[in-house]
Amino acid sequence: MIRTANRLHTVEEYYFSKKLREVRGLIAEGRPVINMGIGSPDLAPSEAIIKSIQDAVLEEGAHQYQSYQGLPELRQGVADFYSEKFGVTVDPLTEILPLMGSKEGIMHISMAFLNEGDVALIPNPGYPTYTSVTKLVGAEAKYYNLSAESGWFPDLEELQEHDLSKVKIMWTSYPHMPTGATATKAQFEKLVEFAQKNDILLVNDNPYSFVLNDAPVSILAVDGAKEVALELNSLSKTFNMAGWRVGMVLGGAEHINAVLKVKSNMDSGMFYGIQKGAIEALKSDQDWFDRLNEVYRSRKALMCQLADKLNCTYDTDAVGMFLWAKLPEGSKSAEEFIDGVLYEKNLFITPGTIFGSKGEGYIRFSLCVPEEKIKEAISRF
Repeated sequence: MIRTANRLHTVEEYYFSKKLREVRGLIAEGRPVINMGIGSPDLAPSEAIIKSIQDAVLEEGAHQYQSYQGLPELRQGVADFYSEKFGVTVDPLTEILPLMGSKEGIMHISMAFLNEGDVALIPNPGYPTYTSVTKLVGAEAKYYNLSAESGWFPDLEELQEHDLSKVKIMWTSYPHMPTGATATKAQFEKLVEFAQKNDILLVNDNPYSFVLNDAPVSILAVDGAKEVALELNSLSKTFNMAGWRVGMVLGGAEHINAVLKVKSNMDSGMFYGIQKGAIEALKSDQDWFDRLNEVYRSRKALMCQLADKLNCTYDTDAVGMFLWAKLPEGSKSAEEFIDGVLYEKNLFITPGTIFGSKGEGYIRFSLCVPEEKIKEAISRF
């Protein structure tokens, strides 16, 4: 009998992998399930992006292996984008590393900086991949609790009272997933100061900056941040390119080089045509962002009506492509609640518990659903 590696005992199959299999089974039975669980943009990239990849596949050398560090024009495009949108200056040669999606970066960063027995600070609620990757590399996941009362921002003074001697990485994600909470530059300054004081690598996961958000902020805008911080970003949500798998990590040259050592031993460079499409995306004018947000704003207004039907409460100022909603007092557990809605009303909504224990009592709606489908969902109540 061939046994699997011990590390597989530390993780389970990803929730959405299992639950969507169940949903597909219901659809196969003929049930009209509306999927409001996944944040996978259903809109298309711009025509200019599509044309760019179409033209690129005909270029000489387009189908050969590409550099692990990506095309120079792509790194320059990221640098120009960060300068224009965040006021952040980064060296395209040494402080930017393109990734095949920012999720890949979570693994690469963990492998580059976490030894067995090290500790990673992880938000609760937060993106589940931070926990699973931490466990897969043999490190320990230690959670810091977030709450609506604190604006979903950590209590750094309380954290400082703990033994942080083994902490190597602290994961943050602002705008926050799943709640849509934002952080100010002043709050980022406090995070950077905390990381400096405790010799911790701060990693901000930042893919939702431009969805329903009028004031995008990067942690790298803080003075001295590059010494202790990395930032992950992605084209998936901002440019409707989730399936293209284009992300990037930015930070100080020494930290970026450490991640490159891992990446260069695990995969090859990104397909040429995809890089050319990414370059075009990063040139998008303000009209692109305005039109995208107009769609999401209309959808959010309808989704709030649906949440009202379920007697949920929510923060109308939250950003991103989700609506994080608190269940009414006396409700069933989040997972029981969403299963009831799934089997009684044929709607799949995400339970807050998949993001951690502090997600109990909450559910999450995705805005990646056409208006007519949201209206249909409302009519089912």
